[in-house]
Amino acid sequence: MVSATALLIADGAHAQETVYIQIEAQPSLREAEDAVRGYAAQLNDVNGFTLGGGWYGIALGPFTPDEASARLRSLRLSGQIPRDSYLAASDEYRDRFFPVGGVFGGERPAPAPAAPQITPPAPSAPDTLAAPDETPREARATEALLTQGQRELLQRALRWAGVYSAGIDGAFGAGTRRAMADWQAARGHDVTGVLTSAQRAELLGRYNAVLDGLGMAQVDETRAGIVIDMPTGVVAFDRYEAPFAIFEPSGDLPARVLLISQPGDRQTLNGLYEIMQTLEIVPPEGARARRADGFTLTGANTRIVSHTEVELREGHIKGWTLIWPAGDEERRSRVLALMKASFRTTGAVLDPAAITEDGQAVDLVSGLQVRRPRQTVSGFFVTPGGAVVTAADGLASCGRITLNGAYDAALGASDAALGAAILTPASALAPRGVAAFRTDVARLKSEIAVAGYSYGGVLSAPTLTWGTLEDMQGLNGEAPLDRLAVAAQPGDAGGPVLDPSGAVLGMLLPRAEGGAQLPSDVFFAADASALQRFLAANGVQPTAAPGGANAIAPEDLTAVAMDMTVKVNCWD
Repeated sequence: MVSATALLIADGAHAQETVYIQIEAQPSLREAEDAVRGYAAQLNDVNGFTLGGGWYGIALGPFTPDEASARLRSLRLSGQIPRDSYLAASDEYRDRFFPVGGVFGGERPAPAPAAPQITPPAPSAPDTLAAPDETPREARATEALLTQGQRELLQRALRWAGVYSAGIDGAFGAGTRRAMADWQAARGHDVTGVLTSAQRAELLGRYNAVLDGLGMAQVDETRAGIVIDMPTGVVAFDRYEAPFAIFEPSGDLPARVLLISQPGDRQTLNGLYEIMQTLEIVPPEGARARRADGFTLTGANTRIVSHTEVELREGHIKGWTLIWPAGDEERRSRVLALMKASFRTTGAVLDPAAITEDGQAVDLVSGLQVRRPRQTVSGFFVTPGGAVVTAADGLASCGRITLNGAYDAALGASDAALGAAILTPASALAPRGVAAFRTDVARLKSEIAVAGYSYGGVLSAPTLTWGTLEDMQGLNGEAPLDRLAVAAQPGDAGGPVLDPSGAVLGMLLPRAEGGAQLPSDVFFAADASALQRFLAANGVQPTAAPGGANAIAPEDLTAVAMDMTVKVNCWD
């Protein structure tokens, strides 16, 4: 498939003399013969060709490139050919089967271009078309040629016009027919309940008038194997970051489009479904639907609305994402409907190696920013069902709290004076380890270890930081506090403080902001006895560690710490 401007002969010096308008393909000769006769009853210059691989094509032509472009726009506007019709070179066709006895020949064009090809949009339909209208019988014949997406688009336009309130399903039942009749009556047309080609163009022209300035046009992304209408007036191709072809804003409107293309199977599809939801461009609030052969994702926040549709066909995963600024719903919904109606695929697929050096950063997925939490601290499991103790600071203002970035949790009890909070997972978990609290008094200057996500979750597992227990109270004699000498990091806050046997001595507290400038290795912990009283008062029976337990090997202590420590994410 090539655009009219790209149809050049091999030496590139002269325009290709003959091109065709490809309008339909069928998997059997019988189906193709039935379809081609239907088109021939309404249009001139209809041909049927074999395409190879058991497929048969229906095309109009031959034309010069300029004639073909003009006729393609006109026929799409009138609804006489499918919206996904396109210009094709003569060498895409083999033997002619219709009309019988026809002679086929033509120049051989150059290979299809690598860059995305854009077909300019047809002009909006005027209120009155100069072309003669159709009889009801002719209107039904042209209506029968509409694709599912085109039929749904007409229903959306009728809903916008205020005459239709039923579902968008592409089925022209009694409700749709009544809406068509009401629209015809309101516009002064003969009331038949079947829209003619000119009436469909008039309705869609009015419906799409809001799109003026967005430059809706067909984009043929040959490397990705995707053809789709998109707002080329506000987005432009930027780069390939497999599995995405990325179109970035080209002006003031912060809209983006991703075309998705990769080889794969259902396992790959499921992986993509999970990965897409970690991206910043897919807000967590919104509808999700997963099927065996595809999925849809919708997400919205105060800044953007994102919609993704992906399908699996014959070992290829293809789809698209539209990201649009929040608060511009009328234009977004129109663009979305046109993209849905026009989306189709070809046999090409984006090379998985098509990714830039910049796109491989650890906080990116295929060049796209991963959604990041506002704050990441640490916590530790205190029950076999997954209840967690963590630092209370800032949790009350979180829009969402997750454990290890995957499990939703709710804020239960908290104690501002102690600086501790209890988190309850939305569904029961089965942690590998649960904290056991030390009940006797530890020796001053004894060795301790703090377990936590020191670097805000950059590392996938907690780290241990070694230090010493300096005092059993705060600097002003506060009894529930232990003073530590340890080189902890902000992400360690909420993590367990362990003795050499693996028993919990306390929970690390965050450093106070704006207070006295203490030495960098001075930290405080809510001590074990205060934590046990807090848990018991809120219905959690803490596990006690046996007194005087022997020290364990450092590698064993690390394993104990990793089993009980959890990453706590606070999201907006």
